[in-house]
Amino acid sequence: MANISDSMSTINSLEEMADGKTIIHQFHPMVKLVITLLYIVLVVSFDPYNITGLVFFAFYPVIMMALAEIPYKPLLTRLLVALPFAFFAGVSNIIFDRDLLFLIGTVPVTTGVISFFSIMIKTVFTVMAVLILIATTSLPQISYQLLSIKVPKLIVEQIMLTYRYISVLMQEVSNMYTAYMLRSPGAKGIKMKDMGIFVGQLLLKSFDRAENIYFAMKCRGYDGHYVYAKPDPMKSADWLFLLLTAGLLLLMRFFNLSQFIGSFL
Repeated sequence: MANISDSMSTINSLEEMADGKTIIHQFHPMVKLVITLLYIVLVVSFDPYNITGLVFFAFYPVIMMALAEIPYKPLLTRLLVALPFAFFAGVSNIIFDRDLLFLIGTVPVTTGVISFFSIMIKTVFTVMAVLILIATTSLPQISYQLLSIKVPKLIVEQIMLTYRYISVLMQEVSNMYTAYMLRSPGAKGIKMKDMGIFVGQLLLKSFDRAENIYFAMKCRGYDGHYVYAKPDPMKSADWLFLLLTAGLLLLMRFFNLSQFIGSFL
Protein backbone atom coordinates (compact mmCIF):
# COMPACT_ATOMS: atom_id res chain seq x y z
CA MET A 1 0.00 0.00 0.00
CA ALA A 2 2.82 2.35 0.87
CA ASN A 3 4.54 1.61 -2.46
CA ILE A 4 1.37 2.47 -4.40
CA SER A 5 0.95 5.73 -2.52
CA ASP A 6 4.61 6.60 -3.04
CA SER A 7 4.32 5.94 -6.80
CA MET A 8 1.24 8.16 -7.06
CA SER A 9 2.92 10.96 -5.13
CA THR A 10 6.00 10.68 -7.37
CA ILE A 11 3.91 11.08 -10.53
CA ASN A 12 2.10 14.05 -9.04
CA SER A 13 5.37 15.61 -7.89
CA LEU A 14 6.81 15.43 -11.43
CA GLU A 15 3.73 17.22 -12.78
CA GLU A 16 4.03 19.86 -10.07
CA MET A 17 7.71 20.39 -10.87
CA ALA A 18 6.80 21.09 -14.51
CA ASP A 19 4.98 24.24 -13.34
CA GLY A 20 8.18 25.78 -11.98
CA LYS A 21 9.44 29.26 -12.87
CA THR A 22 13.17 28.64 -13.22
CA ILE A 23 15.21 29.57 -16.28
CA ILE A 24 15.04 26.00 -17.61
CA HIS A 25 11.24 25.90 -17.25
CA GLN A 26 10.92 29.10 -19.25
CA PHE A 27 12.77 27.81 -22.31
CA HIS A 28 10.68 26.75 -25.29
CA PRO A 29 9.45 23.10 -25.13
CA MET A 30 10.89 22.34 -28.57
CA VAL A 31 14.36 23.41 -27.40
CA LYS A 32 14.26 21.06 -24.41
CA LEU A 33 12.86 18.21 -26.51
CA VAL A 34 15.53 18.56 -29.22
CA ILE A 35 18.34 18.78 -26.66
CA THR A 36 17.03 15.72 -24.82
CA LEU A 37 16.80 13.69 -28.04
CA LEU A 38 20.29 14.83 -29.09
CA TYR A 39 21.69 13.95 -25.67
CA ILE A 40 20.16 10.46 -25.77
CA VAL A 41 21.44 9.78 -29.30
CA LEU A 42 24.96 10.92 -28.44
CA VAL A 43 25.09 8.89 -25.22
CA VAL A 44 23.83 5.73 -26.91
CA SER A 45 26.25 6.21 -29.83
CA PHE A 46 29.32 5.73 -27.63
CA ASP A 47 31.39 2.60 -28.11
CA PRO A 48 30.45 0.04 -25.42
CA TYR A 49 34.07 0.01 -24.20
CA ASN A 50 34.51 3.80 -24.03
CA ILE A 51 33.64 4.79 -20.47
CA THR A 52 36.06 7.70 -20.09
CA GLY A 53 34.37 9.73 -22.82
CA LEU A 54 30.93 8.80 -21.53
CA VAL A 55 31.61 10.11 -18.03
CA PHE A 56 31.73 13.73 -19.24
CA PHE A 57 28.03 13.53 -20.12
CA ALA A 58 27.24 13.44 -16.40
CA PHE A 59 27.57 17.23 -16.44
CA TYR A 60 24.30 17.63 -18.35
CA PRO A 61 21.85 16.12 -15.79
CA VAL A 62 23.76 17.64 -12.86
CA ILE A 63 23.73 21.17 -14.28
CA MET A 64 20.15 20.91 -15.57
CA MET A 65 18.84 19.72 -12.21
CA ALA A 66 20.67 22.53 -10.44
CA LEU A 67 19.38 25.23 -12.81
CA ALA A 68 15.83 23.84 -12.76
CA GLU A 69 15.93 23.39 -8.95
CA ILE A 70 14.80 19.78 -9.25
CA PRO A 71 15.21 17.69 -6.08
CA TYR A 72 17.24 14.55 -6.55
CA LYS A 73 15.07 12.11 -4.60
CA PRO A 74 11.98 11.91 -6.91
CA LEU A 75 14.13 11.45 -10.02
CA LEU A 76 16.43 8.89 -8.43
CA THR A 77 13.37 6.96 -7.22
CA ARG A 78 12.04 6.72 -10.77
CA LEU A 79 15.51 5.88 -12.05
CA LEU A 80 15.67 2.78 -9.84
CA VAL A 81 12.79 1.27 -11.83
CA ALA A 82 14.89 1.10 -15.01
CA LEU A 83 18.17 -0.07 -13.48
CA PRO A 84 17.21 -3.77 -12.98
CA PHE A 85 16.50 -4.15 -16.72
CA ALA A 86 19.89 -2.64 -17.59
CA PHE A 87 21.58 -4.75 -14.93
CA PHE A 88 20.36 -8.07 -16.33
CA ALA A 89 21.15 -6.96 -19.88
CA GLY A 90 24.69 -6.10 -18.82
CA VAL A 91 25.27 -9.30 -16.84
CA SER A 92 25.01 -11.32 -20.05
CA ASN A 93 27.97 -9.32 -21.42
CA ILE A 94 30.07 -10.31 -18.41
CA ILE A 95 29.26 -13.98 -19.04
CA PHE A 96 29.82 -14.11 -22.81
CA ASP A 97 32.32 -11.28 -23.50
CA ARG A 98 35.39 -12.51 -21.62
CA ASP A 99 38.37 -11.05 -23.45
CA LEU A 100 40.96 -9.85 -20.91
CA LEU A 101 41.80 -6.13 -20.98
CA PHE A 102 43.96 -5.63 -17.89
CA LEU A 103 44.46 -6.70 -14.31
CA ILE A 104 43.72 -4.79 -11.10
CA GLY A 105 46.08 -6.60 -8.78
CA THR A 106 45.05 -10.18 -9.34
CA VAL A 107 41.50 -9.34 -10.45
CA PRO A 108 40.99 -9.64 -14.24
CA VAL A 109 38.96 -6.94 -15.97
CA THR A 110 37.34 -8.21 -19.16
CA THR A 111 35.64 -6.40 -22.02
CA GLY A 112 32.34 -7.74 -20.69
CA VAL A 113 32.85 -5.92 -17.37
CA ILE A 114 33.59 -2.66 -19.18
CA SER A 115 30.52 -3.03 -21.41
CA PHE A 116 28.41 -3.85 -18.33
CA PHE A 117 29.34 -0.55 -16.68
CA SER A 118 28.84 1.21 -20.02
CA ILE A 119 25.26 -0.09 -20.23
CA MET A 120 24.51 0.96 -16.66
CA ILE A 121 25.94 4.45 -17.17
CA LYS A 122 24.06 4.94 -20.44
CA THR A 123 20.82 3.85 -18.77
CA VAL A 124 21.31 6.30 -15.91
CA PHE A 125 22.11 9.21 -18.23
CA THR A 126 19.30 8.63 -20.73
CA VAL A 127 16.59 7.99 -18.13
CA MET A 128 17.69 11.04 -16.14
CA ALA A 129 17.50 13.17 -19.31
CA VAL A 130 13.91 12.05 -19.96
CA LEU A 131 12.91 12.62 -16.33
CA ILE A 132 14.43 16.11 -16.41
CA LEU A 133 12.42 16.87 -19.56
CA ILE A 134 9.19 15.71 -17.88
CA ALA A 135 10.02 17.64 -14.69
CA THR A 136 10.57 20.90 -16.60
CA THR A 137 7.94 20.62 -19.36
CA SER A 138 4.28 19.71 -19.10
CA LEU A 139 3.14 16.64 -21.01
CA PRO A 140 0.70 18.56 -23.28
CA GLN A 141 3.59 20.77 -24.39
CA ILE A 142 5.80 17.75 -25.06
CA SER A 143 2.98 16.07 -26.99
CA TYR A 144 2.45 19.14 -29.17
CA GLN A 145 6.15 19.27 -30.03
CA LEU A 146 6.18 15.55 -30.86
CA LEU A 147 3.40 16.21 -33.34
CA SER A 148 5.43 19.12 -34.74
CA ILE A 149 8.32 16.78 -35.60
CA LYS A 150 5.88 14.39 -37.34
CA VAL A 151 5.57 11.68 -34.70
CA PRO A 152 2.37 9.73 -35.58
CA LYS A 153 -0.64 11.26 -33.91
CA LEU A 154 -1.91 7.90 -32.68
CA ILE A 155 1.32 7.25 -30.77
CA VAL A 156 1.33 10.73 -29.22
CA GLU A 157 -2.27 10.44 -28.04
CA GLN A 158 -1.61 6.98 -26.59
CA ILE A 159 1.34 8.37 -24.64
CA MET A 160 -0.71 11.33 -23.48
CA LEU A 161 -3.73 9.32 -22.33
CA THR A 162 -1.64 6.56 -20.75
CA TYR A 163 0.40 9.02 -18.71
CA ARG A 164 -2.66 11.05 -17.78
CA TYR A 165 -4.73 8.12 -16.52
CA ILE A 166 -2.03 5.91 -14.99
CA SER A 167 -2.86 7.57 -11.68
CA VAL A 168 -6.51 6.50 -12.09
CA LEU A 169 -5.41 2.89 -12.50
CA MET A 170 -3.11 3.12 -9.50
CA GLN A 171 -5.94 4.54 -7.42
CA GLU A 172 -8.08 1.57 -8.42
CA VAL A 173 -5.28 -0.80 -7.39
CA SER A 174 -5.03 1.01 -4.06
CA ASN A 175 -8.77 0.66 -3.44
CA MET A 176 -8.76 -3.04 -4.33
CA TYR A 177 -5.71 -3.67 -2.16
CA THR A 178 -7.36 -1.91 0.80
CA ALA A 179 -10.53 -3.96 0.33
CA TYR A 180 -8.48 -7.17 0.16
CA MET A 181 -6.56 -6.39 3.34
CA LEU A 182 -9.79 -5.59 5.20
CA ARG A 183 -11.06 -9.06 4.26
CA SER A 184 -7.74 -10.73 5.20
CA PRO A 185 -6.75 -9.47 8.65
CA GLY A 186 -3.17 -10.24 9.54
CA ALA A 187 -2.08 -10.86 5.92
CA LYS A 188 1.20 -9.25 4.88
CA GLY A 189 0.17 -8.95 1.25
CA ILE A 190 -1.84 -10.55 -1.52
CA LYS A 191 -1.58 -14.33 -1.35
CA MET A 192 -0.38 -16.11 -4.47
CA LYS A 193 -3.60 -18.12 -4.74
CA ASP A 194 -5.59 -14.87 -4.87
CA MET A 195 -3.28 -13.06 -7.27
CA GLY A 196 -5.04 -14.33 -10.41
CA ILE A 197 -8.44 -13.20 -9.16
CA PHE A 198 -7.02 -9.83 -8.11
CA VAL A 199 -5.42 -9.19 -11.50
CA GLY A 200 -8.52 -10.40 -13.36
CA GLN A 201 -10.78 -8.06 -11.40
CA LEU A 202 -8.36 -5.21 -11.99
CA LEU A 203 -8.46 -5.88 -15.74
CA LEU A 204 -12.28 -5.88 -15.79
CA LYS A 205 -12.43 -2.72 -13.69
CA SER A 206 -9.91 -1.09 -16.03
CA PHE A 207 -12.10 -1.83 -19.06
CA ASP A 208 -15.12 -0.43 -17.24
CA ARG A 209 -13.29 2.68 -16.09
CA ALA A 210 -11.81 3.28 -19.55
CA GLU A 211 -15.27 3.06 -21.10
CA ASN A 212 -16.68 5.55 -18.59
CA ILE A 213 -13.80 7.94 -19.23
CA TYR A 214 -14.33 7.65 -22.98
CA PHE A 215 -18.05 8.45 -22.64
CA ALA A 216 -17.19 11.44 -20.44
CA MET A 217 -14.73 12.68 -23.07
CA LYS A 218 -17.36 12.26 -25.82
CA CYS A 219 -19.85 14.29 -23.77
CA ARG A 220 -17.25 17.07 -23.60
CA GLY A 221 -16.79 17.15 -27.37
CA TYR A 222 -13.96 14.66 -27.93
CA ASP A 223 -14.01 13.54 -31.59
CA GLY A 224 -10.82 11.49 -31.70
CA HIS A 225 -8.54 14.52 -31.93
CA TYR A 226 -6.88 15.70 -28.73
CA VAL A 227 -6.59 19.48 -28.56
CA TYR A 228 -3.14 20.77 -27.54
CA ALA A 229 -2.27 24.28 -26.43
CA LYS A 230 0.08 25.89 -28.93
CA PRO A 231 3.13 27.42 -27.19
CA ASP A 232 4.62 30.82 -27.98
CA PRO A 233 7.16 31.00 -30.82
CA MET A 234 10.84 30.49 -30.03
CA LYS A 235 12.76 33.55 -28.89
CA SER A 236 16.38 34.52 -29.38
CA ALA A 237 17.26 33.22 -25.90
CA ASP A 238 15.81 29.84 -26.84
CA TRP A 239 17.92 29.66 -30.01
CA LEU A 240 21.04 30.70 -28.07
CA PHE A 241 20.47 28.03 -25.41
CA LEU A 242 19.84 25.41 -28.08
CA LEU A 243 22.98 26.23 -30.06
CA LEU A 244 25.24 26.47 -27.01
CA THR A 245 24.00 23.28 -25.40
CA ALA A 246 24.00 21.30 -28.64
CA GLY A 247 27.49 22.58 -29.41
CA LEU A 248 28.81 21.52 -26.01
CA LEU A 249 27.22 18.08 -26.31
CA LEU A 250 28.71 17.56 -29.77
CA LEU A 251 32.09 18.75 -28.51
CA MET A 252 32.02 16.22 -25.65
CA ARG A 253 31.06 13.47 -28.08
CA PHE A 254 33.51 14.03 -30.92
CA PHE A 255 36.45 15.66 -29.11
CA ASN A 256 38.61 13.54 -26.81
CA LEU A 257 38.33 15.66 -23.66
CA SER A 258 39.96 13.03 -21.44
CA GLN A 259 43.11 13.08 -23.58
CA PHE A 260 43.03 16.89 -23.72
CA ILE A 261 42.77 17.20 -19.93
CA GLY A 262 45.40 14.50 -19.44
CA SER A 263 47.88 16.46 -21.51
CA PHE A 264 47.88 19.20 -18.86
CA LEU A 265 48.35 16.83 -15.94
